[in-house]
Amino acid sequence: MKRQYLMWSAAVVAVAVFAVSYAARSDGTPDAAAPEVTRANALQTRTVALQDKLHARPDDAGTWAELGATYTELARAGADPSYYVKAQGALEESLKIKPADNGEAMLGQGALANARHDFAAARDWGLKARDARPDSAEVQGVLVDAYTQLGDDAGATESLQRMLDLRPGVASFTRASYHFETHGRVDEAKDALDRALTAASSSDERVFCHYYLGELAFNRGDLDEAARQYDQGLALSPHDVTSVQGKAKVAAARGKYDEAIDGYRQVVNRVPVPQYLLEYAEVLDLAGRKPDAAAQYTILAEQKKLLAAQGANDDLTLTTVAADHGDPAESLALAQAEWGRRQSVLAADAMAWALHVNGRDAEALEFSDKAGVLGWRNATFSFHRGMILAALGRGPEAHAALTEALSINPYFSPLHAPAARAKMAELESAR
Repeated sequence: MKRQYLMWSAAVVAVAVFAVSYAARSDGTPDAAAPEVTRANALQTRTVALQDKLHARPDDAGTWAELGATYTELARAGADPSYYVKAQGALEESLKIKPADNGEAMLGQGALANARHDFAAARDWGLKARDARPDSAEVQGVLVDAYTQLGDDAGATESLQRMLDLRPGVASFTRASYHFETHGRVDEAKDALDRALTAASSSDERVFCHYYLGELAFNRGDLDEAARQYDQGLALSPHDVTSVQGKAKVAAARGKYDEAIDGYRQVVNRVPVPQYLLEYAEVLDLAGRKPDAAAQYTILAEQKKLLAAQGANDDLTLTTVAADHGDPAESLALAQAEWGRRQSVLAADAMAWALHVNGRDAEALEFSDKAGVLGWRNATFSFHRGMILAALGRGPEAHAALTEALSINPYFSPLHAPAARAKMAELESAR
């Protein structure tokens, strides 16, 4: 079985993932998604058991490491960054008790750093953990996620291939899928997700796989297939927040704003992460509910403060908010800070767009080139490039880029897809 997979992956050349979350293909680690209430309850139960164990054996480094990892999972499951500080404290206690050869605590520190989007620290902890646990697939996963976000495609390739060698399962196949997608190889991305679904051993893992099969379909403009995959996730777990978000996104793409708003309301009430808040706010805007949209943007700003207070950030999403909703200077400051932390293609695109809204289009085009280096057929990247080229007076190239954006996914953004069509019409009338 392992040899069969390696024959398939020999054509990969590079295998990487963007992990905060692989969920929503935004940032984080691709761990199997579960209904957040059920998962949070299970994690809380585990936390109490670990705390009881530590009352009896306070010098148990392994239990401290496990508690730290559980706190990190709780932060992600409930979108509560206050658990990050608790995770850090537990992991530091584990390392204080056992400073050498403590692979589990080092792994925990790496996963925590990835969750906080401190990818350089995640890489460094991952390398320490690898020295202590060279045959751990989980360690390789931490490294894949960190290297990908740092823009080190070669490092991500090596770590993911090692992860696949060690454990060709859901976590490694989903990372392979992300690699293929970001390198413009959509059919192979789907094949990898199908393999992940076959390998899934629990309903939570199957929900996770259906969600990303839905995302892959949505990203190529296939709303029917996307909805089918999200529905399969909901059939397994009727309140899964990612599947509800997927259905809301499809409803918005179809112009069913009341249905979309109802779905997003459920989502943000349960998991108020910046990406979901932004999507909700934009749909409210499109539905003409400006005060409600403004309230969500206010919550987004508060979330930024909360994340920062807990040593975390989601500056890519916040860069987009500032660029698209009236604060170009803030957008550029956030994008530059993010680029200073990591040089991924997502960060390059964020820099390109922030420079564009500040009127610095020659510089923006350089970052647009960086965003396209992997060959990702990303509609948002193509839209940004088209608008930058249009601002530079390069009409035919701009039209081609905007055409590409809409051919990749006509529904890529409720805000920008109409803007792409309007700009194309403007360019055509100027010929």
